[in-house]
Amino acid sequence: MSYKCFENVRGILGFGCMRLPMKDGAVDAKQFCEMTDRFIEEGFNYFDTAHGYIGGKSETAIRECVSKRHSRDSFILTDKLTENYFNSREDIVPFFESQLKACGVDYFDFYLMHAQHAGNYEKYKACEAYKTAFELKKAGKVKYVGLSFHDRAEVLDRILTENPEVDAVQIQFNYLDYEDGGVQSRLCYEVCRKHDKPVIVMEPVRGGRLAVLPRPAAQIYASLSDKSAASYALRFVAGFEGIKMILSGMSNNAQMEDNIKTMKNPEPLSEKEKEALGKVLSILRTKGVISCTGCGYCVAGCPAGINIPEIFACMNAKTIYNEDATERFEKLLSNSSKPSYCVECGQCESACPQHLKIRELMKTAAQALEKN
Repeated sequence: MSYKCFENVRGILGFGCMRLPMKDGAVDAKQFCEMTDRFIEEGFNYFDTAHGYIGGKSETAIRECVSKRHSRDSFILTDKLTENYFNSREDIVPFFESQLKACGVDYFDFYLMHAQHAGNYEKYKACEAYKTAFELKKAGKVKYVGLSFHDRAEVLDRILTENPEVDAVQIQFNYLDYEDGGVQSRLCYEVCRKHDKPVIVMEPVRGGRLAVLPRPAAQIYASLSDKSAASYALRFVAGFEGIKMILSGMSNNAQMEDNIKTMKNPEPLSEKEKEALGKVLSILRTKGVISCTGCGYCVAGCPAGINIPEIFACMNAKTIYNEDATERFEKLLSNSSKPSYCVECGQCESACPQHLKIRELMKTAAQALEKN
């Protein structure tokens, strides 16, 4: 089915701007410009950002590398209203205007209520955030209003029932989370279909976890072809009806080229490939890795100054690849406190889209990484 809000969107691959190429602590503008040009030349035009991405650097990188260098009608831009940046209805429009300025545009194609869940949805309601967004749409500042979502399917059903005018929904969807009891990819997707909402997919490669696999899993795909592990994850998602956009957080030219190759004309998975994917999934489920996507939402406001995603990356390196993570952990401590410094305040858990029990995991990490 076609949806009006995607009439001007070219291709099904979107450029997620949360994991841009970095150099010396800043966005690598030269590489991002190259990637942007290549992306548009290959027939894609959808970019996704948010004010909090890369500590505010994502929006300004959009301005410098996309908005200033390409005509406004050549790209689609999505931004988001994040709960940290408003406390009343009166705060929303000034924040929105600051986002337009940061991105160097005079309108957004899509404006999403960011990371909706049962807890923060009440704040959005109290501050009339949805109503304000639709007023911005009426004024021509926004073309379409949507939401991104991290919670259980019944919560999404409630939000869409109460806000039937929403144009699109962004959900986390991949083969690892498809039947996951916390993320509920399949169930959330089915709610979107029930309400006839086009779906935008985030984390199709699970924060890179489905791109770099443990050796036994990687060998399963390698026995079929020389296609990348990421390509199987992307093609799995592309095979579902109603999914109109698949975001990929591309961090370098190689990732860009692989994604373009896969998504120019994504082929449905064959039965043999589906069987292989099932075997890979079984291996991943037995590894006991920490299901962190590296989004960084947990880091802001951590009173102990712990770089939680990087701590988890060290742990996963030990678990998946049997790596000695000592050197990586020691390097990390130059800009992060030890996991044992966790004060168990719980703010990270309330911010985590994956609903991880971070306080318990910090204890485990302390025992595993700090013993030397």
